[in-house]
Amino acid sequence: MSEPITYRLLYAKEIVEKYPDVLNSEALAALEKMAVLNGERIALMEKRYRTRRRRFANHERITFLKSDEIIGGCQISVADARAGKFSGPVIPKDLQRQWIQGTGPAAKPDAPLESSIRNVAYALLSGADGWMFDGEDALGQVQTMSLDNLRNLKLAYRKDPLFLDVAEKVAQEMNKWAVSFLGKPIIKDWLAQLGFTTRIFRPRGLHLDDRHFRDADGRGLSASLVDTTLYLCNTHEALRQSGSSLVLYLPKIQTAEEAAFWKKILDTLESVLGLPQNSILAYVLLEQVEATFQIMEIRAALGGHFVGFNTGRWDYINSVADAMAWDKNFINPNIEEIGMTYGYMGMYEDRVRRCVNSPDENGRFALFQGGMEPNIPVGSKKGVEDSMKKALAGAEREQKAGASGKWVAHWKMVHIIRPVWEKVGENNQLGRSFPPLSYTEEDADNLFLLEEAPRTVRGARNLLSVALQYGNAFSQGFQAAALKPGDFFGNDDILYLMEDMATGEIRLSIFWEWIHKGAALTEDDHETGLKKGDVFTQQIFTRLLDEEYRKLLNADSRDVHEKSKTTTLPIVYEMVKRYVDEEVKIPWYIDLLNINLNNCDLSEGKRRIEAYIKKFRESGQRITENLDYLQ
Repeated sequence: MSEPITYRLLYAKEIVEKYPDVLNSEALAALEKMAVLNGERIALMEKRYRTRRRRFANHERITFLKSDEIIGGCQISVADARAGKFSGPVIPKDLQRQWIQGTGPAAKPDAPLESSIRNVAYALLSGADGWMFDGEDALGQVQTMSLDNLRNLKLAYRKDPLFLDVAEKVAQEMNKWAVSFLGKPIIKDWLAQLGFTTRIFRPRGLHLDDRHFRDADGRGLSASLVDTTLYLCNTHEALRQSGSSLVLYLPKIQTAEEAAFWKKILDTLESVLGLPQNSILAYVLLEQVEATFQIMEIRAALGGHFVGFNTGRWDYINSVADAMAWDKNFINPNIEEIGMTYGYMGMYEDRVRRCVNSPDENGRFALFQGGMEPNIPVGSKKGVEDSMKKALAGAEREQKAGASGKWVAHWKMVHIIRPVWEKVGENNQLGRSFPPLSYTEEDADNLFLLEEAPRTVRGARNLLSVALQYGNAFSQGFQAAALKPGDFFGNDDILYLMEDMATGEIRLSIFWEWIHKGAALTEDDHETGLKKGDVFTQQIFTRLLDEEYRKLLNADSRDVHEKSKTTTLPIVYEMVKRYVDEEVKIPWYIDLLNINLNNCDLSEGKRRIEAYIKKFRESGQRITENLDYLQ
């Protein structure tokens, strides 16, 4: 007899009727049991924002934990974590070689099933060693898209006839492209190829609420709990029957205490689903600067679940900008200048490779997956050649730096980048020799190390144009979108880059920084008449914002959907302006986007934006629930 359910969720019965396959009785029962953790999650997030407000008020830099502290949420001391006195897992066979991991959602917005599920077919036929099916930054959340995402994965993993029919057709299309671009097909046996790629899933972060569920007290239910529970409920049997590991990517963790809470989530879910202990494995996206200060502690706190780190560039830059928002002297340059070798970024990557190559008490190491390659080989011959050279150079640098592999944002990049690791032939970086981690004042300073680099009007226009376009794409359900600055529309020598939510976050963070800290331009700009040394003011921002906005209004539908120009784009304009103008820095651009999902009314959009800003300004609290929620 099953254990009686004493906790009840709140949700609209219509979604259960629409998704009886995903929201079956087993999944809903599991989610009800997992929802008891929501209060603890809310308390952790309140603690996170209290700490953030205190640091801003007192002008405090993030520091390393004291060695005699006990990590919150577990019984491991900081000293023991740093000394490797914890037990991590043996890296399973299907994660031993992850030269290329692709990323992207498993669904499309407002698309019939046969079209939407093509995303999964491209991924599993791509030849990538692993594919992170995204439930977070790259997955649109309009309507019930998060549930479409899970339905598609469930059908694909179970080799539903509909999926197999789609996959056979997709394989033919992929080979046609490969012959024209690479001179050879990339898929020999499409049915066998479907079993090659390790399937990985990224749930949303602890700071986000799900749009369809609330807890028994009427509070927004953690998107992390919903995504993780529903994904594994619907896929663990098929994955285990095929001999595949159960693997997640955990995003936006800021502290070891939050990592310990994730361990509690995974431990609890294993118990609810009757899975063996530590059968759910997890990479951590190291995309928050505070997490780098607690890197060994996070690894220890996750213990037997933790398999490795990924170095996520865009989110990480955003977290550094946010952590230093109080410091008038900390001003980032143009976003294009902040690569993985730039100042604080190089120091961050160095700590990752040292951490994963530090042994635990059993002599085990962890994996290091490199960051994103956003290029897509679509454009003029010159544009593609130039971009691919840059992409290959970046991959070669990461391989030499100690990464086991890297991410790509499009399936076409898999066979372009993978040869970098094939030539070397090593499955992974486990146990490479690097100096041990240290925790000095200099180490702490280096994690905020700036370097001289350009800060220009051209850079500002790029930031603004892409921030506006990304918000507009997000609002239409395309959280993963191919974008480039408006001035380069129609120029096929400048390629589109695949962007997700992280790109929007960092662009607005840098703009906020430039205006509220009086950033000086490093070059003359003939178009505006601004000179080297001129301060980037609110007036300059407003002028550039209006100019870049008009370019989008005048763009053709290839770059800006015509309907969006009178619906979502004007609301996004208001979001960008209010975020950057606001004296009290807003932590997440995604908050303003989320509260306006499925809203196309400008006056209502303005009302919601102002309500969010008023609440955050007065109490430091965010509005995170679905404002259109109907039970």
